[in-house]
Amino acid sequence: MLIGNVKTENNVCLAPMAGVNDMAFRLICKGFGCGLVFTEMISAKGLYYKNENTFNLTRTDVKEKPVAFQVFGREPEIMAYSAAELEQLGADIIDINMGCPTPKIVNNGDGCALMKEPELAGKIIASVTRAVDIPVTVKIRKGWDDDNINAVEIALIAEENGAKAIIVHGRTRQQFYGGKADWNIIKEVKHNTTIPVIGNGDIINPDDAKKIIEETNCDGVMIGRGAQGNPWIFKRTLTYLRTGNLITEPTAEEKIQMMITHLNKVIEIKGEYTGIKEMRKHIAWYLKGMPDSNSIKNQLFRIEDKKKMIELLTNYLYLKRL
Repeated sequence: MLIGNVKTENNVCLAPMAGVNDMAFRLICKGFGCGLVFTEMISAKGLYYKNENTFNLTRTDVKEKPVAFQVFGREPEIMAYSAAELEQLGADIIDINMGCPTPKIVNNGDGCALMKEPELAGKIIASVTRAVDIPVTVKIRKGWDDDNINAVEIALIAEENGAKAIIVHGRTRQQFYGGKADWNIIKEVKHNTTIPVIGNGDIINPDDAKKIIEETNCDGVMIGRGAQGNPWIFKRTLTYLRTGNLITEPTAEEKIQMMITHLNKVIEIKGEYTGIKEMRKHIAWYLKGMPDSNSIKNQLFRIEDKKKMIELLTNYLYLKRL
């Protein structure tokens, strides 16, 4: 897939997920063949005012490349400044967040709230594209609510102002992540624009990826929640799209081993204290659907030591004879 002058290895992408897409997770997904990884959303104001925690979100590894840095904000000048800063920090693509539905974001007029202000959205996109030499993409939703469906309008504004690709989540802001994603809106955006369109929403297995491409003619797919605790989805999806063959789901042993690998990688990057805390949610996702996993999850959230966490996972695998 070609986004501006950036050629990705394939057209299967990892969605930007706050609190999930740290460098460790991105590297793991990349290892399973993900063609383009996105960072967690990064505050433009945080960069502008030199917030240390914001800058921590920009850490990347050369093995991730190409990597898209997603930025959010509503002031064109600050967004432009931050985009240029991110380019210097190693971004291959700048993605503008116009799709986040969370109250703390939209209540400040950021994220999906920008879809209610098309003129401002255009100014932001134009200011960012002028500020950098790398491609700019825009992630949007179907619209704000069922009475305000304007994904096609915003996509056309994005294209007119220099965006090189559009990512469309088939839900409104009102839906959050509930209900069903409307893939037809992705088809409409693709039909009305000339730049690459990446479809997002309800892609939780390889067959979903195949169907969304067939039904919408989108150029790529973006997987979000379907990748939580399941980085294998990228290899399985790519294989299915290329050959029609469906690789079997990972075994319990493979899942446990990946939990330990993921744990070690997070601790290597962030230290044991932070790494243990942040891995709890990831391990809970990995364990989903496994026998008697609730008991181990309860123990998991009380552990603050790497060795004990690995022992818990290893013993679980052995005692359950998974």
